[in-house]
Amino acid sequence: MSEVLLTGATSGLGRWLAPELGAAGLTVLLHGRDPRKVERGVAEVEAADGKAEGFVADLADLADVDRLAAAVGGRPLTVLVNNAGVGFGARDGGRELSADGYELRWAVNLLAPVRLTEALLPTLRANAPARIVNVGSLGQRPIDFDDLQLERHYNGVDAYRRAKLALAAWTFDLAAGLAGTGVTANCIHPATFMDTGMVRQYGQRPFTTVEQGGRATLRLILEEPGTGLFFDGEHPAEPHPDARDPAVRARLRDALRPA
Repeated sequence: MSEVLLTGATSGLGRWLAPELGAAGLTVLLHGRDPRKVERGVAEVEAADGKAEGFVADLADLADVDRLAAAVGGRPLTVLVNNAGVGFGARDGGRELSADGYELRWAVNLLAPVRLTEALLPTLRANAPARIVNVGSLGQRPIDFDDLQLERHYNGVDAYRRAKLALAAWTFDLAAGLAGTGVTANCIHPATFMDTGMVRQYGQRPFTTVEQGGRATLRLILEEPGTGLFFDGEHPAEPHPDARDPAVRARLRDALRPA
């Protein structure tokens, strides 16, 4: 049976997706940070007559990302959904750092999916046709490459939105690099301000339901629309122009190279 690794599967969009993916016949490799919530998520998939296994990892720690990749690599994985993320934070929140000293939203919303995906590419290629779905956002802002860690001018909204622009740009580079391998890569803005804990933490009134974003994301996971695409819900869309800009993407590639 084909498997899907779903990060951030214990709350919000991921929690909605997990039972649906199990019901669709995929074994769900269900990731979360809290062991009890991971156990609950596995039970919810099984209650929907699906199969699931739980994996605990903190994606704000790149060593944990590596451990997750090692635990999943070599399995019959055909789908990777990079869904885990950190939102704006509280309106009066200050700058936060990951376990490795990176600005937290850059670390979790970009560095973690990049690290996890690159580690799992051999597995996905071996199991092709396979697909990578990156959960992004239409809320994108240009990247200040001279202040990548937002040490000079920090706010949570900017931190989140520039990481999501970077995620889209990286997705397009990834898709181009995977051309001809049978592995596709696409990015989706599921819905605007879904009714999630991430949105409520910021004090924002939800505009849409988790189910609305979930159904759009589920469709992209289960169907084959092509590669190197960006979606707003169920419809193809264009991200911020910087995400398609070759010069921006080249600078991002340089920034993502290991020191």
